[in-house]
Amino acid sequence: MVNTSGRELLMRCLNAIADERAALSVPTELLILDNASDDGSAQAVRDRAEDVTLIALEERCGKARNDSDLMARARGRFCLLLNEDSELRPGASAALREALAADQRAGCAVAALERPDGKPQASAWRFPTVATSLAAAVGLAGLNVQSAGRAVHAVDWGQSCALAVRREAAVAVGFMDGGYFVYGEEVDFQRRLADAGWHTLYVPGAVVIHHEQLSTGALPLARIVENARGRDRYVRAHHGRIAALGVRLLTAWTYAARSLAALLLPGHDARRYRAHAVAALFPNRGEGLCEAAARYNAARSGTPASGTPDAEG
Repeated sequence: MVNTSGRELLMRCLNAIADERAALSVPTELLILDNASDDGSAQAVRDRAEDVTLIALEERCGKARNDSDLMARARGRFCLLLNEDSELRPGASAALREALAADQRAGCAVAALERPDGKPQASAWRFPTVATSLAAAVGLAGLNVQSAGRAVHAVDWGQSCALAVRREAAVAVGFMDGGYFVYGEEVDFQRRLADAGWHTLYVPGAVVIHHEQLSTGALPLARIVENARGRDRYVRAHHGRIAALGVRLLTAWTYAARSLAALLLPGHDARRYRAHAVAALFPNRGEGLCEAAARYNAARSGTPASGTPDAEG
């Protein structure tokens, strides 16, 4: 699990993990990577005096690097990647493990996500392409969602806030690409797995409450910029520059249309949609979460910020 200044949610997550570990009939280990938190998270983990391996970073790093570090350190056949805002419901880890154990070509298994109010949240989608962007542009984004139904089935990719990974498969493709800071890294990872002959499963019997700390926290514009960067990096890497341009234009159109509609619809933020449209068109402009982390690290160390963390992974 990776934690970034989310102590209260972290404690809830650890309580749920403790219950899961007690119920499992197989050996487990718990690795927690504290991402240079400033809210006492690392000490709170130590104070619990549980059977935990704590990696407390002095500098904030990107999620791709952190998840890769944890998977590289892990000793088991399967790794369950969690964020501090992901709270396991009873039996979730066992269901994910069973799904991977039953399908030898499954490289990953993603849980069914719920919002804190109990409403379902999508957790698996088709790989991003010009076609999926076109579907969203014409109001058919729901066609891209694959986390539906009551049976375990193959999907293109699943969200890494609650993603079980076959370690053998992760090693085979070199873990996650550290060139992604956050957003897009799990899509690229599962696409590379698919290219190598693995697939991802959606496991509806594994339910996880997703508190969405990142989406509701600070730095909204930086998150929008980083999201656009990740999407553009992925499409360029797997489909080429022309496809990436098409996705930029279609995504910008989608958000621009939403921005206009938001002027008439209550409860919608037209400025936020406009920010998404601009970032989609110009993903390399503006400050993202990568630069924000560099400033944070510089402030912690008392030195001027230079470059960006994990630019090379």
